[in-house]
Amino acid sequence: MNFVLGIDGGGTSCRAALATADGAVIGRAKSGAANIRTDLTGARSNIVEAARQAFLAAGQDPELIPQTPAILGLAGANVGTYRQQLEAILPFSISRVETDAEIALEGAVGAGDGAMAILGTGTAYMARKNGKSRAIGGWGFQVGDQGSGARIGRDLLEQTLLAYDGVREGSPLTQSMLAVFRNNPEDVVEFTTNAKPGDFGGFAPKVFEHAEKGDSVANWILNRVVADVEAALGALDLADDAPLCLLGGLAPLYAPRLSARYRALLKPPLDDALGGAVQMATRLFAETAEAAR
Repeated sequence: MNFVLGIDGGGTSCRAALATADGAVIGRAKSGAANIRTDLTGARSNIVEAARQAFLAAGQDPELIPQTPAILGLAGANVGTYRQQLEAILPFSISRVETDAEIALEGAVGAGDGAMAILGTGTAYMARKNGKSRAIGGWGFQVGDQGSGARIGRDLLEQTLLAYDGVREGSPLTQSMLAVFRNNPEDVVEFTTNAKPGDFGGFAPKVFEHAEKGDSVANWILNRVVADVEAALGALDLADDAPLCLLGGLAPLYAPRLSARYRALLKPPLDDALGGAVQMATRLFAETAEAAR
């Protein structure tokens, strides 16, 4: 085994890193989306293209792909049989598909115990305790992702319409939000017809900004979502000395709002999710090679 591949695929892009057998990354590349529940065929194509480009970036021959094992952390791998279907059609010598949360945890805390929370457009949580991992969330915007940017944005639009109708008291935040839609509530509704989670999530920073100014609606929304995040962290049953890493675009905005119990556990991540996939590949495939001797 000369090389290993680490791959991190989500709904927006797929990143690949080619590393030597001891884990030194020598080539990186990026391609299109790789959520295997949304588009299995397209995800497979983008995964292979990212791997091919990573070989080229390292100055290596992509013809070596069939001789290279890969760890893939992919959105959509936590439901159904998508991971098994994908593993059967990938060109790598060994293909092991994990969830994107699993490689994020590996990158954040390494191979030991600890926990991470992904706080971005979506949310997901994972902890490892005595070598066993447990995941919470990651179920998607329609039925999950509490505390996510998408849900914060959705809540903001809901409160804006309630304020317009006089059901709830408005604030400078709801007024500025309605102004985005030309002060026309019908435009708000039209926006939601085809809006994706990322579209809703684009409004989340606005809520945090107004909360800092004491906006009543902004703080009402954030009090709710912080409670959701802490409820998920509480369900992970973290030890008092377990490192907790917050990942994702909203992580630095959430950190100061957590209670003292969780702020005391916060540690900077050791690496990102792609680094976690490489680390996992290096460790697992070295063990496999050793066992084969």
